[in-house]
Amino acid sequence: MDNKKISASILKGVGGEANVDNVYHCATRLRFTLKDESLANKEDIEALEGVITVVESGGMFQVVIGNNVNNVYAAMVSNSKLEDADQQNNTPKKKQGLLNSFLDMIAGVFAPTLGVLAGSGLIKGVLVLLTSLGVLTDKSGTYVVLNTAADTFFYFLPVFLAYTAAKKFKTDPFIAMTLGASLIYPTIVAAYTNKINLDFVGIPVILAKYTSTVIPAILAVWVLSYLERFIRKHLHESVVNLLTPFFSLIIMVPLTLMVVGPIADYASQLIAGGYSAIYNFSPILSGAAIGGLWQVLVIFGLHWGLVPVMTNNISFYGRDTLGPGCMTAVAAQAGAVFAVFLKTKDTKLKSLSLSSFISALFGITEPAVYGITLKYKKPFIIACVTGAVFGGITGAVGSAAVSVATRSVLSFPIYIGKGFAWLVACYFLSMITSCVLTYLFGYKDEIVADVNDKIEKKPIELRSPAKGKIIDLMNVNDATFASGALGDGFAVEPTEGNVYSPIDGEVMSVFPTKHAIGITGSNGAEILVHIGIDTVDLNGKYFESKVQDGQNIRAGDLLTVFDLEALKKDGYDPTIMVIVTNSNRVSDITISNDNEGAIKEDLK
Repeated sequence: MDNKKISASILKGVGGEANVDNVYHCATRLRFTLKDESLANKEDIEALEGVITVVESGGMFQVVIGNNVNNVYAAMVSNSKLEDADQQNNTPKKKQGLLNSFLDMIAGVFAPTLGVLAGSGLIKGVLVLLTSLGVLTDKSGTYVVLNTAADTFFYFLPVFLAYTAAKKFKTDPFIAMTLGASLIYPTIVAAYTNKINLDFVGIPVILAKYTSTVIPAILAVWVLSYLERFIRKHLHESVVNLLTPFFSLIIMVPLTLMVVGPIADYASQLIAGGYSAIYNFSPILSGAAIGGLWQVLVIFGLHWGLVPVMTNNISFYGRDTLGPGCMTAVAAQAGAVFAVFLKTKDTKLKSLSLSSFISALFGITEPAVYGITLKYKKPFIIACVTGAVFGGITGAVGSAAVSVATRSVLSFPIYIGKGFAWLVACYFLSMITSCVLTYLFGYKDEIVADVNDKIEKKPIELRSPAKGKIIDLMNVNDATFASGALGDGFAVEPTEGNVYSPIDGEVMSVFPTKHAIGITGSNGAEILVHIGIDTVDLNGKYFESKVQDGQNIRAGDLLTVFDLEALKKDGYDPTIMVIVTNSNRVSDITISNDNEGAIKEDLK
């Protein structure tokens, strides 16, 4: 697999490097924040070898790669300037809903720590196993050294989260790490442990235990990000690099220890207490809910919202009861795809299902879900129901984890303790039950013909969308459009602000910013009408849509009205682009010289 080629193709598919506001990766996905989502071609990216699927959720454009995601990401940043974009990009962010913004923040803060978090958690589990078997005692030197390897990340968690939060909130990571470290400075820890009263300029300092905590460091860095920008804005450039850290630390360390930290600690206690109340009300329902809904949450990226809860549970109670339900959910998906492997005669599907099964055994279910179970629907439903049943059993017996780790067969040691044997049994029973039910009722082996084979070649007509001069796409003042990265087409320099449909068909998408319309022609052509360059920044200003999603239209119907003169006055290029986004199925494009003429195409 050529990671360099895949990464370049993905980057082209999302609209080019210039269209990427930010990109990072988690265990299986490249997570893009795009400046203009209308420039991304989801179908072309999904068709790439090495790409499982594309998910648009949580305000992000997510490309699911699987276990190879780290290599693809490394190839992408090494052959582009994206690695620096995180620090240098000042493009205003699109407004997102409160939930999407929260999930985006949590994913950005926790995703970079996922590997070391899982590795440290696994070492903790192994130590629990060795001490349970009597191989080691907690007094031995070997145990102390291994426990250091296991516990260092969790003990200094505020420092690591301060760093990743600084990256997410666009503030100085070293000031942020210093702020995170102040929460667990030895003198402060000793004062809390020994119940020593401290004050700052006569104001009492409310001490709390911050080792292994999540919320205090993240909240403190969020406040720091605003303070640092304010300080930099009001200092002369000759002293800004010296005095910004000075003022940031001298203000934020006392503020964090006296105000932000105690508030965040109280919030952490409320979250832990709230979850504990839900779990104590009905451990069975709690386990069943997680076992049944975990993969649904993963699909929409909502599972990131539970990661701080799991970490918080361990910080306060030393155990987490969410993990066991997640284990049965993952096992059920593994069983479902193994059933497809056993039943299918399709060589390609058999290979995909086997590799997906192996990935699921190690806690990575995206290949199984997106590649197979969700595609065929019944296997996904069976797996969710099965995961719920056995998740409920793990809740009933009180299974819990002593650390956060991936939901893998290698993670069993972190569950040693109350309900451990039940957890192991439920994991494999969930897998076997899901496999049997899917084999018998959930999957029928049918070889589906390629949709492209059914498309008949035929000529189509595309009319000019506006009065004005038709120009070659390569002459457009935008590298993404001009390069043909989004597909072949043409452009118009408009003389008025009325935009008409170039084809008969159905409106598939009117973008929220109203500057772009996606149309599926009655002949199968997929058309993007894009009004202006960088007009997404206007957020709908000067645009009035005359159609809506799902509306049937005829060539020449009015799509959008925009204020041409206002666009020009504000410095925007009003050129209208008409792109055939599935131009890989187009053999030839000819353009007439007058605005009333048509473009002739032959679809493959």
